[in-house]
Amino acid sequence: MGQSSRTLPKVTVLMGGPSAEREVSLSSGRECAAALRGEGYEVTELDAGPDLCARLAEIKPDVVFNALHGRWGEDGCVQGMLEWMRIPYTHSGVLASALAMDKQRSKRAYQNAGLPIAQSVIEKREVVEADHVMVPPYVVKPNNEGSSVGIYIVHESANGPPVLNKEMPAEVMVEQYVPGRELTVTVIGDRPISVTEIFTDGWYDYEAKYAPGGSSHKVPADIPQEIFDLSMEYALRAHQVLGCRGASRTDFRWDETQGAKGLILLETNTQPGMTPTSLVPEQAGEAGMTFGQLCAWLVEDASCDR
Repeated sequence: MGQSSRTLPKVTVLMGGPSAEREVSLSSGRECAAALRGEGYEVTELDAGPDLCARLAEIKPDVVFNALHGRWGEDGCVQGMLEWMRIPYTHSGVLASALAMDKQRSKRAYQNAGLPIAQSVIEKREVVEADHVMVPPYVVKPNNEGSSVGIYIVHESANGPPVLNKEMPAEVMVEQYVPGRELTVTVIGDRPISVTEIFTDGWYDYEAKYAPGGSSHKVPADIPQEIFDLSMEYALRAHQVLGCRGASRTDFRWDETQGAKGLILLETNTQPGMTPTSLVPEQAGEAGMTFGQLCAWLVEDASCDR
């Protein structure tokens, strides 16, 4: 993206932070900072700590590029601070971020909009560990954390309920297991870009996302046109229903034995991974947008009151 002779905004890339997804955020932040420098921006990298507000007041950026993942950076907290400071920022605003991060509440929003979801309940972890709260197969996962904290699949053949790791929160989501293929769609602005199929040996969890060889992608996905179009439509509707801004990524499972009825929306990610090989930049590349151009577009799209 060739930049004009106008003065480009000074950008601070927020990265790291205290969440369970700190390492992935540091990787996203470094890559985005490098890409923005390549596009001609003056960039400061900032590891988000307890002194974040003071550091931003000292740096005085024109725009904050939010490359944080997980709690505090993805759930409306840092967005609220940036609104208070009146610093324009990328990606979704306070309400959309908080709503998308709370899986159960975002599901209600999807359901009210007529989007297909898997049935789920919120339960205390000790209840989930004591007995099956749903007929297997089902999935246990955090309601408002990223996938780094843990996802458990309880199969039909399971002898009993799962034993959860100590990082799991006091309340968890128990969700009906949806068999089938893993699909995801990026929305940039108000435009769904493409459908990617993700191939893993199991669930698309933290290891599958970030470990070398944990997953492979095919974009555009080799699926029937009807399913491709429905995925694009559902992702755009999810983005709009939640009030997302900038770029989002919506994940699906598709049980091909059920045709269109087998396409189920799982969740929308308002702060998707942002390394050059991540799913969102990969789809942007299919649309003819380089990684640098994508990062620059997000900076130009930044604002308060999102």
